[in-house]
Amino acid sequence: MENSYTKVDASTKSDYSSKMQSSNKVDSTTKEDATTKMIESRTKNIPSDAFLFTALGALAFSLTLKIMGRSKDASFVGQWVAPILIMGVYNKIVKQEESK
Repeated sequence: MENSYTKVDASTKSDYSSKMQSSNKVDSTTKEDATTKMIESRTKNIPSDAFLFTALGALAFSLTLKIMGRSKDASFVGQWVAPILIMGVYNKIVKQEESK
């Protein structure tokens, strides 16, 4: 008897989880699309050079902090460079996709 309960429970769980996954895909995709479009509409107005110059500024600031002997602060600021450049690449991709 214990096995039949487990089988029914397992099949019920799989049916429920498959229904939830399919409904979540629609809801999350719709929300994601709206959020993505909002972010892209705002970031496309930022010139691509702004990301490059901001990254270079962070790099220079990090170097200045290192020279001043504030190594931990320099490391912290230095880690900003890569994410800023990645945001610039994303910005460039969004602009190119939109122009197609």
